[in-house]
Amino acid sequence: MLSVRAILYVGHGTRSEKGAAEAKSFLQKIIRQTNVSIQEISFLELTEPFIEEGFIRCVKKGATAITVVPLFLLAAGHIKTDIPEALLPLQQQYPQIQVTVADPFGVQERILDAIAEMVMSTGAWSGRESLLVVGRGSSDPAIHEAFGKITEGLKRRLEAENVSVCYLAATSPSFQQGIEEISREIKAGVIVIPYLLFGGLLLDEIDQEVNRRNSKGQQVLHTGSLSRHQAIQEIILERSADREEASESSRA
Repeated sequence: MLSVRAILYVGHGTRSEKGAAEAKSFLQKIIRQTNVSIQEISFLELTEPFIEEGFIRCVKKGATAITVVPLFLLAAGHIKTDIPEALLPLQQQYPQIQVTVADPFGVQERILDAIAEMVMSTGAWSGRESLLVVGRGSSDPAIHEAFGKITEGLKRRLEAENVSVCYLAATSPSFQQGIEEISREIKAGVIVIPYLLFGGLLLDEIDQEVNRRNSKGQQVLHTGSLSRHQAIQEIILERSADREEASESSRA
């Protein structure tokens, strides 16, 4: 029997309608560039459709193999626990469906190159500014290790003296602590780097704090979400293609 492959994209989800629309628009661009007849968008939480609905849509359209492509930058609780838990009852309900899950992006040289380009494209980078990398946050210790690699990678690429990291939730230092601390050490301005794929309430929080500090005379800006850079789109397209090639090889 000929295998019919589907791709199920899984985003994090957000309470922000603007952020959800941005994620869906981005994924529609990916879908238009991917040569797979069945492709569905879903989210882990907060934004519909959820994983169950997206999965069932794939099945109803005739999929016999589903590649789950998580749109997550790093492997933490959502990748290790939440997505597998959401998929388990679906795999039990549809045991005939072959399910594979692509890896999260991880700390890639290409992503660090993209961030360095985004910093330089602000027009504010002279080499003297302080950089503040802001992660979503997780209690998983591996997240701190990953952000250590990210900050070191940015130091090398930009020859930056002061690169700090903070988080929006679940661990410390918090965003407020991080931006307050780095502001005390200012030699020039501060460039905030949200390590987030899309806009939403978390990016809004960063934007509001940046605007507040600028209104008080501090020189602060942020680079925006990472999906603005072409490299992110290329990575997702490659992950989808890699899984397609692997599936074709297994059928040969």
